[in-house]
Amino acid sequence: MARYTGPKSKIARRFREPIFGADKALERKNYGPGQHGPNKRRGKQSEYSIQLTEKQKAKYTYGILEKQFSNLFKKASRMKGITGELLLSLCESRLDNTVFRLGISPTRSGARQLVTHRHITVNGSLVNIPSYQLKEGDVVSVREKSKSLEVITASLASNDKKFDWLDWNVQGMQGKYLSVPSREMIPENIKEQLIVELYSK
Repeated sequence: MARYTGPKSKIARRFREPIFGADKALERKNYGPGQHGPNKRRGKQSEYSIQLTEKQKAKYTYGILEKQFSNLFKKASRMKGITGELLLSLCESRLDNTVFRLGISPTRSGARQLVTHRHITVNGSLVNIPSYQLKEGDVVSVREKSKSLEVITASLASNDKKFDWLDWNVQGMQGKYLSVPSREMIPENIKEQLIVELYSK
């Protein structure tokens, strides 16, 4: 299954943001990667470069490769509303991202693995497709046989984040996708309008 498997700290340092989660390398070296990273004088970036950087940041943040991200944009552009905001909403409604937001996994890549390894159900049925798009009212649960997995229990024990579009039931180890999140609810530092401008060229 296609996914990014390269060095994560290098990517985080390129964008100077912990897009894969807490990263000690980023804390120690808050500048771009490479031998000239600390001293490099960055010239004025072109408009295209700024837009491309924002798209790359969104792709790495959500763990989506180019073809899939392009398809999500096309889907968002056909929907009624602001395309950039709809694009982020579609990214947020992916099953792997929702598993991450619910705290079942501490990272999106870990959430993706839990889904592909058949530890997650949607409305009582096993779903092993990370890109599965959730709809309002869908219930995401940890499979009964997987509820004692240390990686899941440890993640849930340390999770203290809550999101307005999700409801978590501690006893049942299940969460409900209440509604499609609006842009104000999504905490990611992504300038989605730049991505729209890039694809509109």
